Amino acid sequence: MTYVPYLVHGENRSSRWLITCDHARNTVPPDLGGTLGLPDADMARHIAFDPGAAGVVTALADALDAPAILTNFSRLVIDPNRGEDDPTLLMRLYDGSVIPGNRTAGAAEKERRLQAYYRPYHDALAALAARRDDTVIVSVHSFTRQLRSRPSRPWHIGILHGYDRRLSDPLITLLEAEPDLVVGRNQPYPGHLPGDAIDRHALHRGRHNTLIELRNDLIDTEATQVAWGRRLAPMLTAALAKTQD
Repeated sequence: MTYVPYLVHGENRSSRWLITCDHARNTVPPDLGGTLGLPDADMARHIAFDPGAAGVVTALADALDAPAILTNFSRLVIDPNRGEDDPTLLMRLYDGSVIPGNRTAGAAEKERRLQAYYRPYHDALAALAARRDDTVIVSVHSFTRQLRSRPSRPWHIGILHGYDRRLSDPLITLLEAEPDLVVGRNQPYPGHLPGDAIDRHALHRGRHNTLIELRNDLIDTEATQVAWGRRLAPMLTAALAKTQD
C-alpha cells in the first residue's frame, strides 16, 4: 500500500464545515524506517500524537455531514501545527523524552520532511477549505491531564482562539452552560501561534474558526470519541448561528 501523509474523510460532502486533525496519528513513515527510536510506550503518549482526537474528528464530521482531514504522520516527525520557521517544528526533546531519530536531523532533513509530509497536508487542507467561500474550520486536538513534573490540569475541554473570537465566544458560552464540564478559554495553552494551521488557513483568510482541546482521558475509547463528536456537533451549529454570517 502506498503511503500518503494525510487522510480525507467524507471528501465529497458539501458542508461549509471543515474538521481538521493536525495530530491524528503516531505513524512514522516507511522512508524513516517506521520508527524514531522511541519505545512503544513513548509513541503511545501525547508527545507523538493527540490520543483520541482522530475518533472525535470523524464522529464530529459525520454528525455535521462535513469533510475532515487528518494527518498520517507523528508530530515528532514534523509538526504540522507549527510555522515552518518555528523552533519546535522538529522536536529533539519532548516532555522528558529524547527523540533519537531527530537527534542529528539538520536543515536538509527538515526540508525533506517539509516536502514529504508537512506541505502535502497543508496543500490538501487548503484545497478543501477553498471549495466554498464560507468555509468554517474546526480543529480538534487533545491534551494530557498532567505533564511530567507539572500540576494536574482541571479542564475537561479548552477552546483556543486568537483575535477572531466570532465562533469561539458563543461556543464557550454554550459549553459553560453544561453542568458537568470545566471549560477553559485558551487553556491548557494560549491562543494560536503565528504560522500554525488555524493562522494559515483561517485567520489569514477571514474564515470562521475555533480550536477544540479535549482532555485525552475523556476520549480514550471509541464510544467516548463518538459521544463527544455527537455532543459537539449541535453546539457548533448553534454557535455558528449566533455569528450572523
